[in-house]
Amino acid sequence: MSQRGQDVKRTVQAFYDSVGWKELSEGIYQNARFEDLRPVSREYIHRCHMRVKRHIPSRGRYLLDAGSGPIQYPEYLEYSQGYCYRVCLDISHRALLEARKRIDGHGLFVVGDIAHLPFKEGAFDGLVSLHTVHHLPAQEQPGAFSEFLRVLRAGGQAAVVYSWGKAAPWMRRARPLMRAIERFRARAGHNPEQELQENLPIEKLTPEAAALLNAGGSFTHHNPPDWVRAQLSWLPGLEMRVWRSVSPAFLRAFIHSRLLGRYWLKLLYRLEEIAPHFFARVGQYPMILFQKPAQDVGEGDA
Repeated sequence: MSQRGQDVKRTVQAFYDSVGWKELSEGIYQNARFEDLRPVSREYIHRCHMRVKRHIPSRGRYLLDAGSGPIQYPEYLEYSQGYCYRVCLDISHRALLEARKRIDGHGLFVVGDIAHLPFKEGAFDGLVSLHTVHHLPAQEQPGAFSEFLRVLRAGGQAAVVYSWGKAAPWMRRARPLMRAIERFRARAGHNPEQELQENLPIEKLTPEAAALLNAGGSFTHHNPPDWVRAQLSWLPGLEMRVWRSVSPAFLRAFIHSRLLGRYWLKLLYRLEEIAPHFFARVGQYPMILFQKPAQDVGEGDA
């Protein structure tokens, strides 16, 4: 690993130990600023979360959650319902302490680096990694997928939720209109930070929690859609399907209860289901799916 790679990971670890996974309130973390928790979006986001479960084995001995964080959403808990153990690996010690609160005896907890997994080959029946790979330096991201494949059992399946960041084609085209809407709303007295706080499921933010909420994010490197075919074509059974096609910024700009927001999100979800590969390429968040060939040999325990 390069010195820069080490420095990036130390920065990410320090951020999530000191800021990112500190609770604002019970089960609500600083990363709430990067999600849309308003009631109008809740059903759509829930259904998107549940897409992951379709693409991993429904049962097994070990499920690896690579970059587990605190398992902050109830839907995340469902991915490991049919497994004896969910192995939570994260670079942040605080994340694992929070995850333990939610799954306790069902979980095994390991501080580690997703690009250098401390497990033997063929240890896991299934694998999920949610919004984590983009926290790695660019040169280490393909290696993380190599590690994911290595630790899967023969026939094991992986679902990796990624983000195209600013390179997401659809969101890139929508960005000028989103900015125009924000400028219009600002002239009308709209305060986005105040709205963010008001839409959290928290009665009152403490001053410390408000400061955490308004802190920035950590290091990320987002590759464009063509990167998957260029750099990950060697993954067996490689497929890209949509996880969610729109960003929180898009939702906050365009989706509102008084403008039939729930209806439009139901329609969007239906379209994503009809054309999952298209929306994976043009939308914000794809699932990168692959499966270790059944003829490969790799048996073992974590």
